[in-house]
Amino acid sequence: MSRGRGAPRREPPDGALPGPRTEAAAARRAWDPGGPYDLGRTLRVLGRGPYDPAFRVRGGAVWRASRTPAGPVTLRVAPDGAGRVGADAWGPGADWALDRLPALLGADDEPAAFVPHHALTREAHRRHPGLRLARTGLVLESLVPSILEQKVTTQEAYRAWRLLLRRHGEPAPGPADDMYVPPDARGWCLIPSWEWHRAGVDDKRASAVLRAARHARRVEEAAAMELPDAVARLCAIPGVGPWTAAETLQRSNGAADAVTVGDLHLPGIIGYALTGRRDTDDAGMLELLAPYEGQRHRAARLILTTGRTPPRRAPRFPRGDIARL
Repeated sequence: MSRGRGAPRREPPDGALPGPRTEAAAARRAWDPGGPYDLGRTLRVLGRGPYDPAFRVRGGAVWRASRTPAGPVTLRVAPDGAGRVGADAWGPGADWALDRLPALLGADDEPAAFVPHHALTREAHRRHPGLRLARTGLVLESLVPSILEQKVTTQEAYRAWRLLLRRHGEPAPGPADDMYVPPDARGWCLIPSWEWHRAGVDDKRASAVLRAARHARRVEEAAAMELPDAVARLCAIPGVGPWTAAETLQRSNGAADAVTVGDLHLPGIIGYALTGRRDTDDAGMLELLAPYEGQRHRAARLILTTGRTPPRRAPRFPRGDIARL
């Protein structure tokens, strides 16, 4: 098997996966990565903070609640002790999710295509050979929280996502009784204005979510598009710009070149890590990442694994509280 593209196979009905379960899984599947694989680093980007109601990490297993075209699903993913990654699934969307398990875990990714051009990225690539870029195939699911993260602190965005899912999502199927599936497109549209306000979401971001949900069918088509077309499709929605599109497509499409521009911190981190300079802007970051064209998002991910960040010299981004206005 080259680059981990081994054919996924169904787990035997009585093949137990590690970890306790309080309810029989609707279906199981296993995937062989064919080499080093880092489950945590690969799927961690799908979680929105430590208390995300749709994402949990427990005992080496990743739990994910999602809304597929076939319905809600809860997915438990963990190494199966035989060099493979196994998954249990519950809910109407179980078969849909398991059919796409290899893509979710990075089977379509091509880490071997990455060519380091700096000592830092070379070492990071060597130290993290199991890092893959996940591909959920679900665009709205990543677009909504990316919109919520516009122009606010990470903590504010995570809080909004958490409150909205707990109040307007659906309890996840299966044994994860503290997890919630995000609303469907209609569900997002039915959230009243005061609930957005209570969650700390201003009218601009709430309106962008509503516009995206009203065009959910067109939004989801971006999952099958090449990166430039997918970016154009998302940016056609008022309130969605290049930053939001990149953050979405990194997760929904596993887009290796979807570099995030317009971020408050990323240019400074990339610049400091590669040159020692603190004042790198978007243009400078893109210049530094130019040798990695086609793999710029992967290069940024690898740089972030090094923890090489500039010392803080200025106050953090001010935190607002729209719910108190």
